[in-house]
Amino acid sequence: MAMTDVLSAEDIKKAVGAFSAAESFNYKKFFEMVGLKKKSPEDVKKVFHILDKDRSGFIEEDELKFVLKGFAPDGRDLSDKETKALLAAGDKDGDGKIGADEFATMVAES
Repeated sequence: MAMTDVLSAEDIKKAVGAFSAAESFNYKKFFEMVGLKKKSPEDVKKVFHILDKDRSGFIEEDELKFVLKGFAPDGRDLSDKETKALLAAGDKDGDGKIGADEFATMVAES
């Protein structure tokens, strides 16, 4: 499944482009711009599984660094600071990774 099966290619392009500058990533604005906030829980879960590259059932810190690339191949890598901030925002149980429910909560709170 591709990200464009769930989200509009145009929205993805706009959202990824909006955060092309280093240290500019804001997950709340990004999830809203990309149209994820308006999606059903099932669609949010599909996006989670696309971002979970190693299919571990979690999005770990090394996968978060490449979260924009998960939406668009030409997306930039997040900085270490941005990656750690995103992990801190999503990792509600403190296990160092983001599970499907934690991801859904992040999207809902954005």
